[in-house]
Amino acid sequence: MRAMVLAAGRGERMQPLTDTCPKPLLPVGGKPLLAWQIERLVRGGYDELVINVSYRAGQIVDWLGDGARFGARITYSPEAEPLESAGGVARALPLLGEGPVLVVAADVYSDFDYAGLAVPRETIAVAADTLAHLVLVPNPPFRPLGDYSLSAAGPGGRVGLDGTPHWTWAGIGLFHTNLLREIPIGKKIPLLPFFAAWIGRGLVSGEMYRGEWDNLGTPEQLHQLDVKLSGASAAR
Repeated sequence: MRAMVLAAGRGERMQPLTDTCPKPLLPVGGKPLLAWQIERLVRGGYDELVINVSYRAGQIVDWLGDGARFGARITYSPEAEPLESAGGVARALPLLGEGPVLVVAADVYSDFDYAGLAVPRETIAVAADTLAHLVLVPNPPFRPLGDYSLSAAGPGGRVGLDGTPHWTWAGIGLFHTNLLREIPIGKKIPLLPFFAAWIGRGLVSGEMYRGEWDNLGTPEQLHQLDVKLSGASAAR
């Protein structure tokens, strides 16, 4: 199964740590942040990976290689400059094939089970009313108002722009490539504006996840997670 990992950003809020190291390779809990993500993807059955790279791309490519040591096959989508989330996905589309593809952010740490998405992959189909499925989480301190509402927490829940409460997108989503082709190629643009349009057309389902989840934006957040994971490892 195919997944794309968004790893091209500069990680400016992580400075000075990212002055010499790309954000996805920053160590946390004894290994690079990106390693946690790839290992969970492979455990979830996603062993065909496309990773977009830009800032200090060579370091990421050199460290990951072809993905064999993770039990994966990795293909890279290089960007001369970071194109943000939607722009990166659009550029990588020729590598993603046809049908459902999982898209995840490299700077998210979570114990979410990728094999346990609330919707079957075959639900994400051109002939269906669901062309995207988003994982939402309780609002973190940096996003207190959240992003979207959810009609139900489990299978069958629809993501909405109105309604309360609003929850935050977890940086995890399953999309049909036909829908992703609506993103213009070569433009630097985020995904959220496209989500709003797709939600308005009634094409997006969702689920709520209340387990471990961290969006790592600052050195302080990285340090806190490192302490937590290192402590858990020592306890074992």
